[in-house]
Amino acid sequence: MAERMTQRAHEKSGEVLERPSPFVSLAPLAGVSDVAFRELCFEYGAQGATTEMVSAKALYYDSARTKRLMERGDEGELVLQLFGHEPDVMVQVLREEINDDPRFCAVELNMGCPAPKIVKNGDGSALMRDPKAAGALLEAMVEASAKPVHLKMRLGWDDETQNYLEMGKIAEDAGVRQLTLHARTREQQYSGVADWEAIARLKDAVSVPVIGNGDVRKPEDAARMLEQTRADGIAIGRGAMGNPFLFRQIRELWKSGTYTTPTVDETLAVLRCHYQKEIERRGVDTALVLMRKHTAWYLSGYYGAAQTRVQLMEARSADDVWAILDAFERHVKAHGDPVRHFS
Repeated sequence: MAERMTQRAHEKSGEVLERPSPFVSLAPLAGVSDVAFRELCFEYGAQGATTEMVSAKALYYDSARTKRLMERGDEGELVLQLFGHEPDVMVQVLREEINDDPRFCAVELNMGCPAPKIVKNGDGSALMRDPKAAGALLEAMVEASAKPVHLKMRLGWDDETQNYLEMGKIAEDAGVRQLTLHARTREQQYSGVADWEAIARLKDAVSVPVIGNGDVRKPEDAARMLEQTRADGIAIGRGAMGNPFLFRQIRELWKSGTYTTPTVDETLAVLRCHYQKEIERRGVDTALVLMRKHTAWYLSGYYGAAQTRVQLMEARSADDVWAILDAFERHVKAHGDPVRHFS
């Protein structure tokens, strides 16, 4: 009430109050949200990010390949996401590998990954089938961790066993400091429509911050999710693929009611930057293969993108890439359609 009275007083005086921007972060995307992509998302306004999911068991056995997933660069607030189901393994990893690591502000347990190779081992979404065991795991993590513990989960295993409210309360009681809900079941994987009303119900059921995840692909989606769910923030996954500009657009829409659409010049400048970052970190050969999927996402919606993607699949050097992208830019501009078209 006092806040509304203060708002009215400022309105009468003619003073314009700027509402704070919502917390918008990059969700973990296996094989996508590496250091290079996270850096670009932060440059365009992401306020946080979560690493690709990291196997606690692999860290337990000192896997160098897994530790590369924990690299960070010129990024902002970064959360480390772990997957696993064995409390003793998780506790040892936290105490020996994570607690004194200054790269991460928090650690998050993955209880959302639907991939068969993950759930068959009892990890990811499989943990939601045994809330008691999941609760014991979270309690062990909270006790062992020197950093705040977060949880990323789904609605449940399937429509008949949606237990996200139960799991949310178990997590809160265990000492978890933040919940992110991907509003689909494991059975849905990434199909269908995310149930944003479930995010609102979770927000009402717990006192810790709730972050909404699922089906935010445009700035308008973010605004609708925040209004509908009253979530404390948004985690954007697939909507950011090839589109780090989305973070800037959400902030622009929130602040002014409108937003700018990236031109072909801006899109290709960021794509070239992305290529260069990957080349510097991974070498040319690995970077060219990795960037094939990113290139498809960046170019989607532009005139002539299909042919250019084929050409880039055959590129053998950085010079090949730059030449192909230069030709594509001239081609798009020659046809007078320099703006992406999102479906």
